[in-house]
Amino acid sequence: MSKQLLLGDEAIAQAALDAGLSGVYAYPGTPSTEITEYIQMAPITTEQNIHNRWCANEKTAMEAALGMSFVGKRALVCMKHVGMNVAADCFVNSAVTGVKGGLMVIAADDPSMHSSQNEQDSRFYGDFSLIPMYEPSNQQEAYDMVYSGFEFSEKLGEPILMRMVTRLAHSRSGVERKEQKPQNGISFSDDPRQFILLPGNARKRYKVLLARQDEFIKASEESPYNKYTDGPNKKLGIIACGIGYNYLMENYPEGCEYPVLKIGQYPLPKKQILQLVESCDEILVLEDGQPFVEKQLKGYLGIGIKVKGRLDGTLSQDGELNPDSVARAVGKENKSEFGIPSVVEMRPPALCEGCGHRDMYITLTEVLKEEYPSHKVFSDIGCYTLGANAPFNAINSCVDMGASITMAKGAADGGLFPAVAVIGDSTFTHSGMTGLLDCVNENASVTIVISDNETTAMTGGQDSAGTGRIEAICAGIGVDPAHIRVVTPLKKNYEEMKQIIREEIEYRGVSVIIPRRECIQTLARKKRSK
Repeated sequence: MSKQLLLGDEAIAQAALDAGLSGVYAYPGTPSTEITEYIQMAPITTEQNIHNRWCANEKTAMEAALGMSFVGKRALVCMKHVGMNVAADCFVNSAVTGVKGGLMVIAADDPSMHSSQNEQDSRFYGDFSLIPMYEPSNQQEAYDMVYSGFEFSEKLGEPILMRMVTRLAHSRSGVERKEQKPQNGISFSDDPRQFILLPGNARKRYKVLLARQDEFIKASEESPYNKYTDGPNKKLGIIACGIGYNYLMENYPEGCEYPVLKIGQYPLPKKQILQLVESCDEILVLEDGQPFVEKQLKGYLGIGIKVKGRLDGTLSQDGELNPDSVARAVGKENKSEFGIPSVVEMRPPALCEGCGHRDMYITLTEVLKEEYPSHKVFSDIGCYTLGANAPFNAINSCVDMGASITMAKGAADGGLFPAVAVIGDSTFTHSGMTGLLDCVNENASVTIVISDNETTAMTGGQDSAGTGRIEAICAGIGVDPAHIRVVTPLKKNYEEMKQIIREEIEYRGVSVIIPRRECIQTLARKKRSK
């Protein structure tokens, strides 16, 4: 087959298409977005009617993918690491139900928080769900794992979690493709109660899952993605997980002097680990993210052997792994040829010139600062989070998708006035609607600004689930239509906007203000394409 130069994300997408994919389910989020976008643009997607629409959130994506697996077809779920928190209810339970058609779950982690609010490690989700996991070290492995992963999932009858990191997702390498497989036909489980998690049945299925752990470990011990390479210097043994293996080998182009165990499949292969432990004086664990493997080693192998890594300070407890940090960990001199010039400074992103969020914040802040000195503004995840920075300095919180509305409600419950929430249109349909229902049910005194730029802007301008329906959704949830106010955020409308903000703050109930103007970047792309 042909060789292509692909991003890690694109390698995953192409592998899924080549493996007979019937549907991809996802909510956009860096660094996972390009997987779904690649599938959306692929000619085979239209030719074979492969599902490719964005979902409202990661929970709905996971549930819909499990539904496609229920009918025997192969499905792919994609999300960034914090999306796993949203999908977790269905994800964890899918390990108990098992699957029919192959189901691959891609979690793209973001060490160093390039575009995220935390550094969580998705391997913990696979571990406590008790299912096998993949962690590729390069783009070819990412392709191979997904291509064979659907069949592996069907063989085991379990979903497979694959954990990516930003550097692998967003870097390119040559990828050798394999033959195109046809889609599965519709088929159903032989067990009519497989997907019914009533307690009696769930207990039975959970016991079966527990009983299969040795089988999963054996699969890891026999996996081509877990490789033991001996070395002459037994003072140190190295466990290199995923992309950590690449960083290690960058420091040893002629081959590593120490024994190395490369990890690409979980649960951990006990046989190879014991071989390494018995051969070496100390163990160094190289993993991008949290000390997932290091903690396990210290838990059941820590007696009589020293394990080094993030926990003891050999590697930093935060931030990305990289070749330089690996070099220092193995006692090599840092031979980086190029430093970063002092003139190059990290600059935070800023709201685009001409962005409607700017006009929204200018008017909102003016009213609040002049008339309500005790105000607090609870914001959310999206472009408008940048309102935290100068010159706006407009928000007081940003925690997780949808938290703005519910935090504002809780603050209002605690006596805060005014309590203002700012949320985007896509985030609102992702996880803000249920918070609004709580507000309506208690007639909370909150003012909710749904800043509507008619797209999912921060991740590249994907379709927003609520476009054209925000007012109807709010009214359907129970907000008084008289207090659903739509404005156009432009300088010429500033005075009108300010007056509406004043009126809705003074209303002691649930009010919604919708500043609506198309994202300036989306508009520019439309004009260029004409």
